[in-house]
Amino acid sequence: MGDTLPSGKALNVLVNQLLRSSSSVGANYRAACRGKSLPDFINKIVIVEEEADEAMFWLEVMHESGLVSADKITPLLNEANELTAIFTAIGKTAKENQKNARQNIK
Repeated sequence: MGDTLPSGKALNVLVNQLLRSSSSVGANYRAACRGKSLPDFINKIVIVEEEADEAMFWLEVMHESGLVSADKITPLLNEANELTAIFTAIGKTAKENQKNARQNIK
């Protein structure tokens, strides 16, 4: 017990997790863009935001563990952070639009 995975194996596990979450961002964003209604879009864009945040998490783990050098991981972390912020802003705007639409109906 207490054994750790060799660096190559540990990095492979992290890369696989990153691939799953980052590919889910693209697939779910596409689904959101094809949403059948504003509530459907909001539900799907929230998933996109969560998956983008998860991808950022795996990048942070790679960075903090020292398995990937800072010069290689920092640009990816910056991009993931920007994308997560964009998806968060999209979700907030969509929710605000939904709220305003409800108020206009009353």
